[in-house]
Amino acid sequence: MTIEFTVSKRQLEMREAIRGLTKNVIRPQSLAWDRAHGVPEDFLRNFAQLATSMGSSAMRSGLGEEKGQAEKTGGNVGTIMASEEIAWGDAGLLLCLPGPGLGGPPVRGSGTDEQKQRFFSIFKDMSGPLRWGAYGLTEPAAGSDVAGIRTSCKKDGDHWVLNGRKCYITNGARASWTVIFATIDPALGRAGHRAFVVEKGTPGFSVGRIEEKMGLRASETAELVLEDCRVPAANLLGGEEKYQTKEGFMTAMKTFDNTRPIVAAMALGIGRAAFEYATDFVRSNYALARHTPRYAAIAERLARVGRNLHAARMTTWRAAFMADQGIPNAKEASMSKAMGGQAAIRACIEAIEICGAEGTIAKDHQLLEKWFRDIKVYDIFEGTGQIQRIVISKR
Repeated sequence: MTIEFTVSKRQLEMREAIRGLTKNVIRPQSLAWDRAHGVPEDFLRNFAQLATSMGSSAMRSGLGEEKGQAEKTGGNVGTIMASEEIAWGDAGLLLCLPGPGLGGPPVRGSGTDEQKQRFFSIFKDMSGPLRWGAYGLTEPAAGSDVAGIRTSCKKDGDHWVLNGRKCYITNGARASWTVIFATIDPALGRAGHRAFVVEKGTPGFSVGRIEEKMGLRASETAELVLEDCRVPAANLLGGEEKYQTKEGFMTAMKTFDNTRPIVAAMALGIGRAAFEYATDFVRSNYALARHTPRYAAIAERLARVGRNLHAARMTTWRAAFMADQGIPNAKEASMSKAMGGQAAIRACIEAIEICGAEGTIAKDHQLLEKWFRDIKVYDIFEGTGQIQRIVISKR
């Protein structure tokens, strides 16, 4: 298989534009958003409008663009490049952007033409109220074990009745609609899965608690409750014929193939930020040219962090490149997620240890301790590191 490592002039120009934006606009506000537990809607609106004018597929990823539009704006590789840059400024911002979010890929991949039009059309008008979509798969007793979901669905005339709870749902409280995965019978395992688009305001559909998190505090994470929730049969993704096989489960898995490289790129953005911070700190406080064991050890630690981040970045770009070429990339997507999360976590740990007390104090100008809080979840959501290694070994 040919792997193209050359990026286009358009992609490079996009990256440079986003890099300037994140340095001068996003990062200076990152700590304030973290402490306020949210990004102001005026900023989100302006950012989304800017994304549209710039044509960045990552910045537009929440806006529900179709596949052809995404290819024009850089495709998956362009999305990966932009995601790393934005996460370098503030990783929570990408999760806050208005649009279908993680709910977009399953609707785009499995929805009927009518469903795509109906559910994506609400995101086109950026002059009105901001709108979000969400993705509801994880449950209190079924996170990594996707096949073990217990939210039930039962056909009742021209409706389906859903009962259960979903947890850790990004933008769950404010979403206009959420893709909810349920099962007709837990004993059937994956074959029993069904995917529904449940709209806000549907009787029996409510928001539980909003989570208080260690990291990514600017991003909303909610619990969703379904109690005899009556969902129109027209909201079953793809229609009844889609589920003669294991289509419901495969809809969930295909979503991960698209999003895991993006999550890896976000992790790399945080890891790179910590690496650069530690490098600048060492340059300001140590004379590494001196031949002392301590300085040699510090130089080696930084070199190792840099190597691992670079290797993870190339793996992530490869997964994105394969997606752009229409090549199945489930294994490579898991590789990028496993490597990206671990490399970035290690970068943050090394940066904290190298900088010492300077790295742990939450000053107004101090972002290292925030990155340390933010990074851990990147080895958990979208499938834990352990799950990625299982996927890789099976393939």
